[in-house]
Amino acid sequence: MLEKAARVITEAEVFIITAGAGMGVDSGLPDFRGDHGFWQAYPPYARLGISFIECANPEHFRRDPAFGWGFYGHRTNLYRSTIPHQGFQIIRKWIERNCAGYFVVTSNVDGQFQKAGFDEQRILEVHGSIHWLQCTTPCCSTIWPNDEVIPVDETSMRARHIPRCGECGEVSRPNILMFGDWSWLPDRTRIQEHCFDNFVETLGDKRIAVIEMGAGSAIPTIRATSERIGWNHENATVIRINPREADIKAPHISMPCGALEGLRKIDALL
Repeated sequence: MLEKAARVITEAEVFIITAGAGMGVDSGLPDFRGDHGFWQAYPPYARLGISFIECANPEHFRRDPAFGWGFYGHRTNLYRSTIPHQGFQIIRKWIERNCAGYFVVTSNVDGQFQKAGFDEQRILEVHGSIHWLQCTTPCCSTIWPNDEVIPVDETSMRARHIPRCGECGEVSRPNILMFGDWSWLPDRTRIQEHCFDNFVETLGDKRIAVIEMGAGSAIPTIRATSERIGWNHENATVIRINPREADIKAPHISMPCGALEGLRKIDALL
């Protein structure tokens, strides 16, 4: 399988990088898989018995903004300080060596691909980004960069500063699609989707390497994207890198390991 994956990378004219939460683990970002994984990352929520799904609820920004921004403020600070792992640069090296086109599709809201040097215009963030804000109401369709400084009391996980909408003064929130979310403004993501769809339409019979990393089946958006490209394009091969859910039917490639480990193994053969 490794030799086949290396051959796919060597011959690729186009790279489509699809990434889920597992992509960030090698950068030191917490694994939210299951309540225990989440609680290990955030012990205060374990003491309260609050799950990730309960924290990632837009209602907190209305009912208790300090609680809502405690969770998302902490994540904002964490993502700002995180250095993307070497795997990001391995992929960039492959793209540059092949003089290939590329697009990134990710369910992550952490902005790590942009930080690693990938072109903002070639990234689709299907759930939005923590680095952009919107009004909680929302009073308007404006989405603006998250330049806020948000200190968080890590004992109580409550924010000491509440970002607000510049238009109406109400509490703002990250431009992220949360659970049970009816007020998310999708305009930025819709523009990204349009760019990705246009990109896919130009692929024709080019040799395509779809590199999927850390995308689980619980929220299958990323896996479905990989498979759609893999099965709809004759010259596309999906390389699925996942330590727990790597299965995919031939001729596509399954690598049961973490993202960085898998990328390094392939790179060692090139």
